Amino acid sequence: FQLLTQPFWIILNILPFVFIAFMDWQKFDLWRAFAGIGHSNGEVGGAAPFDLVEFGAASAVILALMPQIGEQVDFLRFLPPEGQRKWRHRFAVFLAGPGWVLVGVPKLLAGSFLAVLTLSSAVPVEDAADPAHMYLAAFGYMIPNETAALMLMAAFVVVSQLKINVMNAYAGSLAWSNFFSRLTHSHPGRVVWLVFNVIIALLLMELGIYRLLEETLGIFSIVAMSWLCTISADLFINKPLGLSPPGIEFKRAHLYDVNPVGLGAMFTATGIALTAHLGLFGPLMASLATYLTLTAFLVSPAIAFATKGKYYLARKPRQSWKTLGSITCSICEHPFEHEDMAWCPAYAAPICSLCCSLDSRCHDMCKPHARLNTQIGTVARTFLTESVIAKLTTRLGRYGMTAVISISAIGAILSLIAYQVGQAAPANADVIYGTILIVFFVFAIITGIFSWFYVLAHDSRMVAEEESSRQNTLLLKEISAHKKTDAALQDAKETAEAANRAKSRYVVGLSHELRTPLNAVLGYAQILERDDTIPAPRQSAIKVIKRSADHLSGLIDGLLDISKIEAGRLQVYSNEINIQDFLDQIVEMFSLQAQAKGLAFEHVRARTLPQYVRTDEKRLRQILVNILSNAVKFTDEGTVRFEIGYRSQVATFTVTDTGRGIAEKDLGRIYEPFQRGEAESIRPMPGLGLGLTITQLLTNTLGGEISVASTKGEGSTFKVRLMLSAIERPNTTPEAERKIVSYTGPRRTIVVVDDNQDHRDLMREVLAPMDFVILTAVDGPECLTLIEGVRPDLFLV
Repeated sequence: FQLLTQPFWIILNILPFVFIAFMDWQKFDLWRAFAGIGHSNGEVGGAAPFDLVEFGAASAVILALMPQIGEQVDFLRFLPPEGQRKWRHRFAVFLAGPGWVLVGVPKLLAGSFLAVLTLSSAVPVEDAADPAHMYLAAFGYMIPNETAALMLMAAFVVVSQLKINVMNAYAGSLAWSNFFSRLTHSHPGRVVWLVFNVIIALLLMELGIYRLLEETLGIFSIVAMSWLCTISADLFINKPLGLSPPGIEFKRAHLYDVNPVGLGAMFTATGIALTAHLGLFGPLMASLATYLTLTAFLVSPAIAFATKGKYYLARKPRQSWKTLGSITCSICEHPFEHEDMAWCPAYAAPICSLCCSLDSRCHDMCKPHARLNTQIGTVARTFLTESVIAKLTTRLGRYGMTAVISISAIGAILSLIAYQVGQAAPANADVIYGTILIVFFVFAIITGIFSWFYVLAHDSRMVAEEESSRQNTLLLKEISAHKKTDAALQDAKETAEAANRAKSRYVVGLSHELRTPLNAVLGYAQILERDDTIPAPRQSAIKVIKRSADHLSGLIDGLLDISKIEAGRLQVYSNEINIQDFLDQIVEMFSLQAQAKGLAFEHVRARTLPQYVRTDEKRLRQILVNILSNAVKFTDEGTVRFEIGYRSQVATFTVTDTGRGIAEKDLGRIYEPFQRGEAESIRPMPGLGLGLTITQLLTNTLGGEISVASTKGEGSTFKVRLMLSAIERPNTTPEAERKIVSYTGPRRTIVVVDDNQDHRDLMREVLAPMDFVILTAVDGPECLTLIEGVRPDLFLV
């Protein structure tokens, strides 16, 4: 907006003066001779008479604009080092500060000329300072048509006011934001302060308060000049003399809350100038009161010398950061230059200036000696006794100080309003003063109440912060303890995993050692079982040997399965199976076992069960066999019921028995390995306590769930739910292979290499009847010697 309207604004500012210069140059002579309202003017074309008192009063208004120059000081820190470009650097410094005079003085002269022009156009005195009348008179020289001149004036004044208000709202939002972010440790956003500024400006205009503020420009100029002179004294005197540290520090993390050099010089200069402004030094000094603020140039170096400049910096910045290009803030995680960063001991990390201002948790941990309360305490101990300080720091003492300060501030504001309104209406001054006095006492009562609330709220907040700090400390200790516990748990986990790996290796090795003779036992048992020359009375003994070997093989498989599941190496396959035939085999197997024990075996199958499903046949068989074998094993009389339900692709296998049941105390550990019931009737039963452990692990691996309900002495019910996806068109199942008894063609030679004699003999017993030529060797060297001159067809190693 500012850039778009800038050409229009500049042209309409300059063009009227060009027309006036060509059409009526005498107006400039009239302006030079104008001595002010109520004074005799000089001769036209000559200078107006000079009055020192009125000059001082007028300059007070002009000096009120000096903060515009002082505000530019903050930009100086962004200038690059002087280097070889000395004059260019100084010219940039000049333009950033005093250079504003080059723009400001012509604008002031132009404004005064327009005021004189307006008065010469028969405009009433009270309206002569109105920009609308001023530019209407000026645009009259450009456009003879009054209506067109009025419209142009309206457009120009509206644009100018918008430009001014936009700039003031933006600059004001900066000031409010910076001030309150440091005071309240909160930053609601610049938009909030922008709206806040606009509302204040609107209220001031609508209520006419700005007219009263015009009367206080003298006081404002004193305060502004005191501030500007204090800054100038520090830059031009203190720093060259070494009374203050080099450079400009603005980060609150490195500054004292109060620097007596700046604050003392400003307050001293302001006090002297205000005393003169109130007329205590005479009317001449009253008009020149603003110039008395130059005393800051004497007071500032004096205080800096007395304090040895120790209140400028609370701590020094880190020198090692100067070599870094950018540093990332630990809070907002944005990169900043090292000038904007400080080290925060509360977070033990770098923090940017804004995050430092917004943080309310650390309580200036980085500079405890530089806080305002600490500085006030230091000054108080210098002039007051410990007993007085102790009384002032009690709750009642703090309430008294808060109430006095608040009521004094309200009294000062109301006094200023009463004085301004009384000067505007002298006839009603007594009534105004009496009304303001009543308002003051009303506000004093309200302020006293709110001061007490403030003290109580402050104490509550301090207690809450102390409790929060204590809880935070406990939490940090707990976190530290949890870290130690976690480290210990991690070590224990690694130890357990190492032990589990060692156990797995041991189980695998042990199973290999057990399987070596067991394979021979099973092999010979199968051979003897099929041998028709074995007498019938011995056939039962051979079957006992085979069953015992099968039992041992099952135990070894169970141990290996547990190790694989715990290690996460169990392989699950998804096969297409004929679930109907599969269940027929299971039912046939256990119906015979139940019949042998004199038990009734019931079987119910849902009609919705499909013919073919997809699952791991081996693992499903293992699950059902373990549950059904337990049901038959631990049921002495009664019934074993096997029920299959199927719904929404989920099969539910329910096994119910009327056996001994499970004690309630044992229900929580039936799935633990090697755990069996403690009842005397259970201990003689064969088994290692791995069946249900394997069943649960396999069920979970297949994505199912297992549950049990049991009553001691009445029986148990196990339910297994598994996802069995139905298959509409299964793949064709190959026919079962026929028994191989021999082969056609020339005789084949097979070399069997095994370090176990039983295995070599077993392979000879199995393959020799099929007309193979069998050669056996113990190891590799013997095998190489054995096959010299022989061309084997197959090696079994």
